[in-house]
Amino acid sequence: MQQLSLLIVMLAALIIPIIMVRFKVSSVPTAVAEILTGIVIGKSFLNIVNPNAILNMMSSLGVIMLMFLSGMEINFDLFRKTPGKKRDSKSPVVMASQAFGLVVVTALVIAIVISRLHLFNDVLLATIIFSTIALGVVIATLKEKDILQKPVGQTILLTAVLGEVIPMLALTFYASINGGNAKKLWLIVLLFLAAFFLLWRFKQTFAWFNKISKSTTQLDIRLAFFLIFALVTIAETVGAENILGAFLAGMVMKLLEPSDATEDRLNSIGYGFLIPFFFIMTGDRLDLKNLFANRQALALIPILVIGFILAKLPTMLVYRRRFKPRNSLAGSFLVATTITLVLPTLQVAQNLHAITRAQSDAFTLAAVIVCIIAPILFNSMYKLEKSDLIKQRVNFVGANTLTVPISQQLYKNWYDVRMVTDNENNFKTYNSEVKHLEYMPKLDAESLEKGGYFDCDIMVVGFLNDRKSARLAQIAKEHGVKRVIASQNNPSLDPKDVAALRKKGVEIFNNFNVQSSALRGLIESPSILRMLTDTEAGLFEATVLNSRYIGRELHTLPFINHITVSRIFRNHKPIDPHGDTVIEYGDHLLFTGDRQAAQEVREELRRSN
Repeated sequence: MQQLSLLIVMLAALIIPIIMVRFKVSSVPTAVAEILTGIVIGKSFLNIVNPNAILNMMSSLGVIMLMFLSGMEINFDLFRKTPGKKRDSKSPVVMASQAFGLVVVTALVIAIVISRLHLFNDVLLATIIFSTIALGVVIATLKEKDILQKPVGQTILLTAVLGEVIPMLALTFYASINGGNAKKLWLIVLLFLAAFFLLWRFKQTFAWFNKISKSTTQLDIRLAFFLIFALVTIAETVGAENILGAFLAGMVMKLLEPSDATEDRLNSIGYGFLIPFFFIMTGDRLDLKNLFANRQALALIPILVIGFILAKLPTMLVYRRRFKPRNSLAGSFLVATTITLVLPTLQVAQNLHAITRAQSDAFTLAAVIVCIIAPILFNSMYKLEKSDLIKQRVNFVGANTLTVPISQQLYKNWYDVRMVTDNENNFKTYNSEVKHLEYMPKLDAESLEKGGYFDCDIMVVGFLNDRKSARLAQIAKEHGVKRVIASQNNPSLDPKDVAALRKKGVEIFNNFNVQSSALRGLIESPSILRMLTDTEAGLFEATVLNSRYIGRELHTLPFINHITVSRIFRNHKPIDPHGDTVIEYGDHLLFTGDRQAAQEVREELRRSN
């Protein structure tokens, strides 16, 4: 019977996403669909799956993996402060902190009201539950909307991060105090010290692991699971919750800067295998028959649903300082989603006998209801703003015949472009042609930082003077600019100078090399001239991040008839594409085709999911 129950759960995990795609159910998170399926096959309806030792173990591993992957979703770059520069009051970090502060206050008020109505008397536990936010659901929804990296997406994301981290810490203290381990509460410090030690120990060796790792060893994955079980074991030893240890393990793994391929494999193990057990078994354990028979618990459900939503609505007051009122309200509904941390919180509360089974089921069902309606409300209300359409922020240092036309083309294609020059004549010449062109008599680290030119995704340093370009490019890298492109025009560049720049992460653009490559291509392939000059067709590139196309042969791609793939770069090595070439995660495709169709293909391949 145990094997049959295991088989049914695994079959359900396989069928659920297929059914959702078949009937185009995109507004309901997969996690919620899995819980609903668990309710159907569990004791509430069909009763064909009964919890047993194997399923309970898989469910426990699922929640641990869920917390680990949630820890890996945190973008620590958002928390870094530029030295000597005050944080903007409308920055995502500041706004998210203020928004979650309002959530905690509102959650406390709602918990007190419910206690006064004698519906649920544990004010602290209710405050923790009402302040939780489902980080996984929020991330998935923002990714589908393609605004995760935009200002509004970052603000909502950080609010969700706080809504998972802070309640998790509060739950640990709550469990220690109510479990009679208050005197050992200080031991939790050891858990954080262990996390710092593991980060320090593996920070230097992680890159070496990637070099020696093979398909039969997968050292990065082995390290990930070592971190999980090491910190989970320490957490349980010092009296903390195992989910806190798993979450810290995810944060450590993220700080080790794993490759996209590593993250993709860990996501595959988690969301493809372990995590569905947790959600399906959560629904399986729900006893709706007894819940509906308990009038007090039944009356609690609509109150809890309203409480979950009201606790997050004040975030709109913070969001609207930067975003439109409609989108601010939509963001408040999205952060109302609360399921991932509510479930382990209720499990801890049941172990401490702080909550009845009927009350736990009422909280779970209310959380499921909110997770169904909140993303639907967000998707129906949110309208893309101009800032959401901006692809990247590109700052040009130097205005000349090379940089000005490029900036104009980028601006038309929804790039946020700024340009600065120290040549007064060039400023007067191009001022009417470039929308955001500024003149500075002296270009150095201080003036560029004061003007905010280091606050960008890409900086292009394009002077005819190679030394000047190299100097400013190095300054940009020292100030934390992710991508710096420097022009080097001398045909006989010193290889040592180029190597020194590249070692610091600067990308080199050399006119002579580009022209030579174009001429050679023109001789070998005459059609390349039409490709380079045609305004309707062109050469395009895209890095494959969309899991929908990973593992598929090139000829099976639905859009292959509209493009021609000329080269694939895999691990920085070129591959000649054939019809039976299997696409892998992170492959860099170069292709030609009709401009509109090719742009659509590029966006589809780049879509991370």
